[in-house]
Amino acid sequence: MGRLAPRALALGAAAMALLAAAPPRAAMDRDNPTCPAKPDWGQAKAITVTPAVKGGKHVLIADGIIDAGFPARLKAAIDGDEKAEEIWIRSRGGDARAGNAAGKVIRSYPGMVTRIPSGWTCFSACNFVFMGGDRRFVDPGGVFMVHMFTHTGDRDTIELSVEEGTEETTRLIGEIEQSSAMLASEDNDFLIRMGISRKLLTEVMYKQQAVASTANKSTRYCLTQEEVRKYNVMPTEKVG
Repeated sequence: MGRLAPRALALGAAAMALLAAAPPRAAMDRDNPTCPAKPDWGQAKAITVTPAVKGGKHVLIADGIIDAGFPARLKAAIDGDEKAEEIWIRSRGGDARAGNAAGKVIRSYPGMVTRIPSGWTCFSACNFVFMGGDRRFVDPGGVFMVHMFTHTGDRDTIELSVEEGTEETTRLIGEIEQSSAMLASEDNDFLIRMGISRKLLTEVMYKQQAVASTANKSTRYCLTQEEVRKYNVMPTEKVG
């Protein structure tokens, strides 16, 4: 027993050294416990696409809020940099249809890689941009954050329609229902085209609350490394 003590002490010291070297775990969001409290989803302005060299690779860094002009800017950036191998992205989302369109732009370039680097967050419409990659990587520490899309964010419009009476409220609800159904159909079609499991919608995205309630404030969900593989957000086969 006494002869084993030095070895045990050495193993203990090695374990402590590994723990000390490991990066500290990010604080988690109290209302959305699967997600970081302070997600790094980039700049709070229209998304930019900037060429850079990272680890010897030519990459395009997409950073910011997705707007209607993004698909065209993204295509121009890819066409303008023949050496670009990967697109690194962080964004809090933005225009849903522009996100889908940008994802299709990326898929039109065979072999293009999309990546969410460690510490970066890709949320909402950004998910669909990322899924356009022919090959996709969510690095350990990278955050693929989803939610239930909603067309009811403009509370002023809703309150005004209520003030104007039942007929106007009914008309607005009808518009929201129609637009939501169309977007759900487009999202489903997009996932099929990109090779993502449709269960990502039914088991994860559509199970999130669109609006926080008093009883449950959670409106976001961040997939684990196991889940990004389960739903083929990041293909299970090792590539690259």
